[in-house]
Amino acid sequence: MIKFVTTLVVFLVSTIMFGQSVFDKFDGQEEVNTIIVNKKMFEMMGKVKMDPADKEAQQYLNLIKKLDNLKVFVTSNPIITAEMRSTADKYLKTAGLEELMRVSDGGKNVRIYMKAGANDNEVRELFMFMEGGPKDKETVLLSLTGNFDLNEISALTEKMNLPGGDDLKKVSTKGKK
Repeated sequence: MIKFVTTLVVFLVSTIMFGQSVFDKFDGQEEVNTIIVNKKMFEMMGKVKMDPADKEAQQYLNLIKKLDNLKVFVTSNPIITAEMRSTADKYLKTAGLEELMRVSDGGKNVRIYMKAGANDNEVRELFMFMEGGPKDKETVLLSLTGNFDLNEISALTEKMNLPGGDDLKKVSTKGKK
């Protein structure tokens, strides 16, 4: 019994400490461009003083206060693309995300998913996987976590100029299914 409890504790601690994201393995790879913004940075960004009359800036500030993590990985390498696709597919099978949108247009394939928050208007996670983008057949893997409204995403994609941002704007204007 003691061995079982010890094994369980070690497993839970390692999952908490090391299981931060299945996508972290792409961070630091030579042919992968990475954007990672953590909760502390979002908190600092949320304290920036902006003109109260600028509604777009205020919308942006309100959103970033609700975010926990943003991870974006971009590559044009076909081997890394295949690994990203495989990792994304495995993640989608276990993460409990709901598909919001799927687009296939001229070789570009975009899939966008979300995990609902406490109520119908809140999102806990937004996930996007895009292959065959217009620039160099880019592949983009994006994960955004927090507790935010899907309609607020357009402000984030506009201000941060995120890869795949145009596709995320389409989702935010359509809203949740």
